[in-house]
Amino acid sequence: MKKLKLLTGDYRIKKLEKVELKSVLRFIPLIKGEEIAGSSPPEIFVGRYGYPKVYVGPLIPPFLGRTEYLGLTERWFGKELEEILRMRIQLLRGKKKLKVTQLDDKYARELRESMLSDLSVDMEAKLRHPPRGIVISEDHQPFGPSAQLEELKVEPGRSDHRIERVYYDRDMSAREAVIDLYRRGLPVSKIQQGFSAGLFGIARRRKFVPTRWSITAVDDLISKFLIEKIKVFPPINEYRVYYIEYLRNKWAILFIPDKWSYESIEAWFPGTLTNWLGIAGDYEPFNGRREYASMGGCYYSGRLAVTEKLFEERRQASVLILREIHPGYIPIGVWNVRETVRNALRKRPFTCDSLEECLSLIKKRLELPINTWISSSIMLRNHLVQTTLSDLLV
Repeated sequence: MKKLKLLTGDYRIKKLEKVELKSVLRFIPLIKGEEIAGSSPPEIFVGRYGYPKVYVGPLIPPFLGRTEYLGLTERWFGKELEEILRMRIQLLRGKKKLKVTQLDDKYARELRESMLSDLSVDMEAKLRHPPRGIVISEDHQPFGPSAQLEELKVEPGRSDHRIERVYYDRDMSAREAVIDLYRRGLPVSKIQQGFSAGLFGIARRRKFVPTRWSITAVDDLISKFLIEKIKVFPPINEYRVYYIEYLRNKWAILFIPDKWSYESIEAWFPGTLTNWLGIAGDYEPFNGRREYASMGGCYYSGRLAVTEKLFEERRQASVLILREIHPGYIPIGVWNVRETVRNALRKRPFTCDSLEECLSLIKKRLELPINTWISSSIMLRNHLVQTTLSDLLV
């Protein structure tokens, strides 16, 4: 299956002429001078270019107050695209180059300790130059202008006891910390931020993790934990189709009564960020996959959402996510996959007696021909062959 290259890149402002450039530009904060004071959610961004020496810094809006919602993706579902961009593009990114292992630096220490807070953290930053540019990506949440830091002052925040507990446990592995925090109800977005800040893991192994990598790592770790649990549960006893539309995306999520397997396929329509139809997808059988998914973090975010649903029901199934991205959509991060699929699975599904009935239902709701989905899907081809063989043996 052809990889859709646009799924893996960062999209600078110059790439957005076709997707409402004017509506994006008007949200960029006007920062006069080279100083900013504001309340960080708290949130940091760790770059990946030049690894292991990367830019690390806080995201700060140009105002004080309760800003936790700016970083909690779990609270964003249902908001319009324009509102999400308005929230995020007002966050200025301060940055300073550090080695990812440079955790004892005074700047790094203050920044990391701010990430223990369960409330927004007041910060004052002095910049080397006026901030400029914005970053839009399918891999992480958008944010506004950036500038290198000359100085950063951080007011102490109120620590979240759940994060504090694993932070001070120097013998707990990063995986154990992630699962512990998830089971204690910490939002996935907060776990991802803590992972990126190097708050977890055996002391000598801790380091900053690029934001893009940390998002996928946490989704991957939690969903693998849940997969091992659901594999011992009985399969569901009916075919299901969940359907949802959100942010100019259409989704059909198919649950097949069988042992665990998973596939996710995305179709980017002409007029989104490409002038041609691009389809990307990845599949894993019951025993999992070894290679990183070619379609990137969206694969793991969707997998987390469906494994949560199956674990809640104490069931297993083969699950296929079909996503259509239509013109007018602007990439806003893989959180959109996780939260949209989560909300789709909270709805009452269409139940069917056969796979063919499910495909007939999907055909009426998605715009791509059903044969295009079948030819792109390992799971559909496998199950349709099984169905045909079964009919022959009757």
